[in-house]
Amino acid sequence: MGLLEGKTVLITGGSRGQGRQHALVSAREGADIIIVDTLEQIGSVAYPMATQADIDETVRQVEALDRRILPVVGDVRKQAELDAAVEKGIAEFGKIDCLIANAGIFSLAPSWELDEQAWDDMIAVNLTGVWKSAKAVLPHMIERGTGSIVMTSSINGLEPGENYVHYCAAKYGVVGVMKTIALEVAKYGIRVNSVHPGAILTPMTSWQGAWDMMSGKAAGEGTEEDLVAAGYSFHALKGAGMLHPHVIADAALWLNSDLAAAVTGISVPVDAGHLLQPGYNANPTREANPLISAQTLA
Repeated sequence: MGLLEGKTVLITGGSRGQGRQHALVSAREGADIIIVDTLEQIGSVAYPMATQADIDETVRQVEALDRRILPVVGDVRKQAELDAAVEKGIAEFGKIDCLIANAGIFSLAPSWELDEQAWDDMIAVNLTGVWKSAKAVLPHMIERGTGSIVMTSSINGLEPGENYVHYCAAKYGVVGVMKTIALEVAKYGIRVNSVHPGAILTPMTSWQGAWDMMSGKAAGEGTEEDLVAAGYSFHALKGAGMLHPHVIADAALWLNSDLAAAVTGISVPVDAGHLLQPGYNANPTREANPLISAQTLA
């Protein structure tokens, strides 16, 4: 018996990266799967988004585990498409037991240079899309008197990060959404928690801008090898470079399983000890600041 035997799990952004791993780990543990993903390229995102081939490959891998899967093309920014995905899932499998609100995007710019479209896209997908995903499944879960929701936040929902204020705003916001909904639906037997990935190697994190950011090199000079090497400094645990997405899927599996039956309203960092590290300024500005640096002993 798997930890999710007989359950149905809906995963947004489920066609690749962390989403695909959520699908595979849940299927391995006995669940039938619904994945929702968009095939639309968002203009403010610099890396290619999911394709039909990605969806097809996730379907193939889940079916290879002898589990059923329903792929739905849908956009978490559009409530009607999420509602339709839930209706299709219930029609196919009879129920939805778990939601993993995983869909997300990433982009980079200093806060004073960030354009409004990039801000709006980020909040729409990474924050509002999480709420809309929960809104789509909650009436069904309330009616059944049971359910589990796992929302994907980030380490940057617990600490800031330079040059992605919109991402941090969204991921901090997910914690507020998670805790509020957890409080609202506890009386219906529904649990809601969030996972906070560290540095995970996925299509969202491995592209030129991310390579440059993690390497500290000038724009266009970073490489994927630089990204992988930097992962070891980001994490504290032995041998933990850029983490495989299955570590997040394993955490969501626990939260969705009966092993966490008394767990709701919590944030679970999966960061290989990153938050334990005091950190340091790797690139200090040494120019004199007369307000603080011109002091001498009397």
